[in-house]
Formats: sequence, structure tokens, C-alpha cells
Amino acid sequence: MKKFIKKKVLRTKVKNTGNDSDLVDYISKMDLSQLETEAKLAAIKDVKNMLQRPGQLEKVDQYKHRVGRKKASLEAMLKTQFQSQLDGVREGLKQLEGSVSEIKEVDEKLKSVNFLLTDVPKIYESLERVRDENGKHSQYATAIENLKHIFTVQASVTKTQQWIEEDKLLHAHQCLSDLENSRDDLLFELHKLPKQYAHDKITLKRYFEKVEIVSQQMERKIRLILNRTLATVRKEPTVIVTALRIIEREEKADQFALQQQKNTGFLPPGRPKQWRKMALDVLNEAVTERIEGSKLEERADNKMWLVRDLEITRQFILEDLRVVKSLCVPCFPPHYDIMNEYVRMYHTMLSKYLEEIIQSGLEGNEYVSLLSWVMNTYPGVELMSHPDLKVDLSIISPLIRPELLAELEQQYLKNMERNYEEWMNKTVATEKQDWLNDSLPEHDDTEKYYHTSAPVIIFQMINQHLQVTNTIHSELTFHTLVMSIQQVTKYGGKYQQAILELKEKHFKDRSQMPFFTQHIITIVNNCQQIIELAQQMKQLYWPKSRTERYEEFEKLLRTYQLLRDEVAFILLEEAFLDLEVHFNELFTVKWLTTAISVDTICVTLADYFHDYNHLRDMNFEYVINKAQQLVTKRYIRAMLSKRISKPRSECEIISKKVIKEARQIKTFFSKIAPNISDTDTPIDLIPMLANLLISDIEMLVLDLHTLLGNYPSLTEDHLVRLFYIRHDIKGNDVKEKVQDAMKSKKSKVSTDKQDMIFKEIVFANDRLW
Repeated sequence: MKKFIKKKVLRTKVKNTGNDSDLVDYISKMDLSQLETEAKLAAIKDVKNMLQRPGQLEKVDQYKHRVGRKKASLEAMLKTQFQSQLDGVREGLKQLEGSVSEIKEVDEKLKSVNFLLTDVPKIYESLERVRDENGKHSQYATAIENLKHIFTVQASVTKTQQWIEEDKLLHAHQCLSDLENSRDDLLFELHKLPKQYAHDKITLKRYFEKVEIVSQQMERKIRLILNRTLATVRKEPTVIVTALRIIEREEKADQFALQQQKNTGFLPPGRPKQWRKMALDVLNEAVTERIEGSKLEERADNKMWLVRDLEITRQFILEDLRVVKSLCVPCFPPHYDIMNEYVRMYHTMLSKYLEEIIQSGLEGNEYVSLLSWVMNTYPGVELMSHPDLKVDLSIISPLIRPELLAELEQQYLKNMERNYEEWMNKTVATEKQDWLNDSLPEHDDTEKYYHTSAPVIIFQMINQHLQVTNTIHSELTFHTLVMSIQQVTKYGGKYQQAILELKEKHFKDRSQMPFFTQHIITIVNNCQQIIELAQQMKQLYWPKSRTERYEEFEKLLRTYQLLRDEVAFILLEEAFLDLEVHFNELFTVKWLTTAISVDTICVTLADYFHDYNHLRDMNFEYVINKAQQLVTKRYIRAMLSKRISKPRSECEIISKKVIKEARQIKTFFSKIAPNISDTDTPIDLIPMLANLLISDIEMLVLDLHTLLGNYPSLTEDHLVRLFYIRHDIKGNDVKEKVQDAMKSKKSKVSTDKQDMIFKEIVFANDRLW
């Protein structure tokens, strides 16, 4: 059992220490007596856990066997760990010994090298003649190597020039390279001499001076080939490939020369040639000539010059880039990235060309043509996004700077605004001229409504502008829409001013314009038509998600709604001027014995309403309602004008007469406007007041209380004037009863829209208007 306990505590400690090296350190540091005590306690606890029931005693042998196996395993682990630690220490000691011996050896060799180096300066001085002879030998060797080219320079130059003329460029370039190499080798040998003589270099360069001429001829030839790249690559792509091979060879020679300069300070004449840069410059010049040479017409030759110019430009750029993508890409080395390079060149040159056009000034629709081409045609499927090209426009900057585009859009909007103002001024002038003509307004045979073509033309013009800007981008369309709405609103102000001038002139002498009523009807219809056309325009063009600037549209509707109401009132004002004398006859002694006044009022209104039939249905309904309000107001005003005063017995006759005339007026309006409801007509106020004339004096306060509750705008003056007709009631009694009713009246806002009529009846001035 003691062995079991020791094995158990050892196993526990192994688990707690984590790894073998930690276990060794842990055991070396522990006190053996403490270890034995802890082991006993842990073992007792473990044995208690395992042997809690009598039946578990039978398994004691199994436990002992298991613990024995683990003990053997643990001992093996300890031995292995100790052995590995010892082996590591032994190997480290061996390496340290080897390092010490190597350090000593290196130290001895460094000392011997330092000793040998003390004799080097003496040896260097003694070898000066050897170095001189070596330099001469190197020069002679270089001369011998280049004897062939030295003695045949003139012949080689002539032959190279002939090959260039015959377009045998590879042979010519090979011969040119041999001549340049010979010259450069000889110059390099002179460069290496400690004592350099300028005369020798000048002589050598003069001897090879024709080589530089041949190089320039070769460069001109390659320039000529590259300048015609797009034409040549379609017929003879090998010519382009040959030129590019020569350029690549020269680029490698440039790199070698620059590296040689970095190492030795010697740079051959004419290097670096930078023919690759030259090639790209030539291609760029060709693109520039292509774009600048595409302009065929000026504004003076053709008003559509810009549209034609942009279309020609689009066609040749599309065709050129197709050639580049299909034919040039296989010919040019990949590092040229020739497709994107051409795109950048065309883009840059086209951008400069368009900016020059803008700076020279645009007119009219040229703004739209340019903006639409730049923002839609150029990046769209018609050009850069064409299926044959699919150019990635993210690699290039905008074709026209954003601030310049914004300036173009603002200038376009200003021109449009100026055109609107000019056209609308002319429209108002034309309308005024038509009003003064002795002829009826326009109307279709199929329609009975008077109208002019101005509203339709205005919105057709707006629609055309919006359709055009819609081809550019939605934001410009929105700004155009807002500006158009503002201009139509301004037109309403000018229209109103012209109408007021027309009214003033007509009322000064009503005989000058026989068709005044018809023209006013036309104006009312035009205002309503503008409201309807504006709402249609909003449905078509106003973005549903946008709420800013919406007040401009509401202002337009409000402007023409108020103008329609004002002009409709002018219609009735003209009619009621003719009825003024007949309303003045009401509630007079003459009126008591005859019905001529009301009959005349109805006949006169019928005559005017015969013309009002040329109003649109909505306008006709509005005029009918306004006419009923005016008739009611004028009739009640006559009733309150203190023209007659009778006893109650005669007041019953007056009340019946008033109720009869009210019914007659209501029936008249029902006949001329059968489709308009008469259930809420203001004419019903007339018999309501007439019934008060025959009210019992004791019930008067109650009747007044009910009346004032429904019509709080009735004033004390109104009621006193009403009861003036009944002279059997003293004025002071009437005032007292009215005041009692007014005191008991609750302050409230009337829900009856006819209550407004009493607010408009005032007697500070005897004129209604």
C-alpha cells in the first residue's frame, strides 16, 4: 500500500508540473520530508475515493497493477529527461570548445594578413610599368578587335543608309549597332587612361561622326512608321513589329550604358536615346493630329456643326480603338500596355479639344449636345463601353473637369431662363394684342370652351427641355424642372399685371372692347389649364423621393389658383355693375308693388351666363357659386339699408315677398346650373332673415340666440338695421334684445361657410365693391 501511495503522489505531481523539464526542476527544489507528507495525504484521499464500498476491495490487485505500470512509465520518462538534459549540456560544451579554437585560428590568420599588407604599397609602385603595358595591350586588343569596322566605317555607313532606304531595318540596325559598339569601345579605352587627351577623343568622334547621322536617319524612319501605325498595322503588321524590335534593342543598350556610367563614369555619345519615349510621343502626336483634323465645319457653315463634329469624332475613335485592340495589342510588347496607353492618349487629347471648344463659346442647344455626348455617349455603349472595347474608365480622369461641367450646366440653365423670359414676354404682349382685337377668342369646333394656345405651348416647350436634359442626367433635369416652374410662376405675375391693365382700361370705357367678357373667360380657362398641365408635368418628371424645392411647385399652383379666382371675380364685377341700379331699387316703396327688379336681375344674369357657358366645367361651377354669394350679399345688404319701415302687418307681406324672390333666385340658378347642388346655397340666408321680420316679440331673444349661434359673424348693427323695417318695435327695445342675445352668445367659430357673407357686409362705405 505504501508503494501504491508513493506512485500515486508522484503521478499527481507529474500532472501538476506540466512537462518533463518542469518536473525535474520541481523535484530538485522540493524538500523530501514535505514530499513524503504530501504524498501520504494525497494517497489516503485517493484510497478513500477508490475503496468506499466493500466490493471494491476485490479490485485492489488491479489497482496495484495499474499503478505499477504508471510508475514504470514515469520512471522511464524521468530517466529519458535526465539523459536528454545531460546530452544537451555535453553537446553545448563541445560546441563552445570548437568556437574557442576557431576564434584563435581566425585571430592568427588576421595577424598574418596584416603583416603581409605592409609590403603592398612598395609592390604597387614597382608594378607601375606593368600597368602601363597592360593599358597599351588592352587598347591594342580593342583596336585589333574593331579593325574591321575601323577600316570600313565609310562603307558600313553607306551600306546602312542604303538598307534604311530599302526598309531593311533589321540589317541596317545590326550594322549601326556594330559601328556604335566599335566607337564606344575605343572611347571607353581612352576614358580608362589616367592621362586623357581631348584631342584623341575629338579625332575619334570625328572619324565616327557619320554614325550619328545614320542613327538619326534610323530614328526618322521609325518615327515615320510609328506615325502611320493604325494604317500600317492593318496591311503590314511586320513593319510595326520590326520597328518595335529595334526600339527594344536600343532600350537595352540604354540600360547597359547607364549602368556602365554608374560603374565607370563613362557614357557613350548619344546615350540614352530613349526611343521608347520617342515612340509614345510619336503615337501621341498622331492621335492629336487625328482629333484636330476631324473638324470639318464651323458654326457659320452649319448650325449643327457640333453634333456632326462629335459624331465624326465618336466614329473614328471607336474604329481606331478597335484596330488597337485587335491588331496593335499582338504587335506591341506587353509592357507597353498599348490598349490602355491609346485610351489615355485619345482621352487626354479629346479632353483638351473639348475644352478649347468650350472656351471658344457655345450657343443654344450646343450646350445640350456637348453635355449629352460627354456624359452619356462617350462613356456609354456607343463608344467606350462598346462590346468591342469595354474600356475600364476608372483608369482615366473625367473627360471634362467636374467644375467645368457644372459651369456648363449653369450656363445652359441661364440661357434657358433667358429664352423663357423672352418668349413669355412676347406671349404676354401677343395676348394683350389679341384682347384689343375686335374678334372672339380661339375655340375648337368640337369644344365650346374659349382658350388660347399659350398654356399648351408653354408646357410643350418645358417638356422639350426636360426631354433633352433627361438625355444628360437626372440632376440636371430636376434643376431644369424647378427653373421652368419658377419661370411659369413669373409668367403668372406678368399675366396678372396685363389683366389688371385690361380691366382698368375696360371699366373706364366699356364700349371700347365689345368682347371683353369673352377674353376674360378665356383667361380664366387658361389659368385652370395651366394648373392641370403643371400637375401632369409633376407626375411625369418630379422625382417621388425628392421633397426639396417642392414649395416652388406649390407656389405655381397657388399663383394660378388665385389668379383664376381674381379673374373670375372680374367677370362677375362686370355683370354686377349692370345690376347696381336694380339692387338699389330693392326694399324701396317701388319694390313693394312690383317684381321688376328681381326679374331684371335674373334676366341680366341669364344673359351673362349664356357667355359663361364657354367656361370650363370647374370654372363655371366656381363662378356660379361666387355669383350666388354676391347676389345673396347684395340682396341682404339692400335688406339692411334702412330704405323702408313698416308695421308688423305689412312686414308679413314683405317677408312673403322676400321668401318668394329668394325662391325665384334659387330656381334661376338651378336652371342655369342644373348639375350644381343647391342644398348648401347662400340664398337660403335670405328667407331666414325674412322670417325674423314676423317673429313674435316675446320669442325674439330665443330666435336671435339660435341665429347668432349658427352665424356668429352677425353683428348688432346688422340686426338693428334688419328690425328697422318693423317700426312697431322701438329702436331701444331692439337694441336691448339684441344686446341680451349677444351677451348670451357663446364665442365659437362657425362651421357654416356661408357665415363669411355677414363678415363682408359692412356699412362704413355704401359701395359693395
